[in-house]
Amino acid sequence: MHYVYLLESDAFGGQRYIGLTANLKKRLGDHNAGKSPHTSKYMPWKLVTYVAFSDIEKARAFERYLKSGSGHAFAKKRFW
Repeated sequence: MHYVYLLESDAFGGQRYIGLTANLKKRLGDHNAGKSPHTSKYMPWKLVTYVAFSDIEKARAFERYLKSGSGHAFAKKRFW
């Protein structure tokens, strides 16, 4: 499975991150261990939601969509 996930910082309200992984538990642990330069300054992170895909291309397309302007609006309305 491939997961598109949405994180929100516990320490810095409003800081959000959208990512893609095949191992959600490990990836969340990596974010909270400071292993990602982009997210390390906003630790700790909590998982808001995730969507599982069996097809990697569909997962990539959904992640790209969520990072687009209309995708941000959709995520804000439906997920955050």
